[in-house]
Amino acid sequence: MALDELFLPPEEVQAATCEVCPAQLLRFGAFDVVDRPGADNRYDRDRGWRANVVTGAPTCVHPYRVGLPPALYASAGVPLPPSATPAPVPSAADLELPDDPTLLEAWLVALLRCASPERMASTLYEAEAIASQRFGSRDVVAAMRRVMSHELAGR
Repeated sequence: MALDELFLPPEEVQAATCEVCPAQLLRFGAFDVVDRPGADNRYDRDRGWRANVVTGAPTCVHPYRVGLPPALYASAGVPLPPSATPAPVPSAADLELPDDPTLLEAWLVALLRCASPERMASTLYEAEAIASQRFGSRDVVAAMRRVMSHELAGR
């Protein structure tokens, strides 16, 4: 059995992760996972994902979306955790509205993952209002559509 078959099937990984996540194209273990975006893992337009600026390793910046705890799987050879390991939960920093519109989708996912089923609708309503103060409606609607098609379908 392949290592990534212990976790989510490829089509579920693609639906659960950001469009620029290395998990979209690479097997688990072939990319690092860090706890949040930062200067050490910038988006590389040529590669189509974030990469560690020192090692060049592809890097996922949302552990709660990919379902792996932060670790240097590709650059340091850290072994993948057992499939029974609970998926990481969003941190307080993940719940802060980002400045970058490419991170809007991950912010929405973090909010929904922390909301009870009874609060899903009000969480979405509040998130749309907050995001619309910083981002254009095109960015907000696009992020909400992608998130709603996956996050709400899985609940």
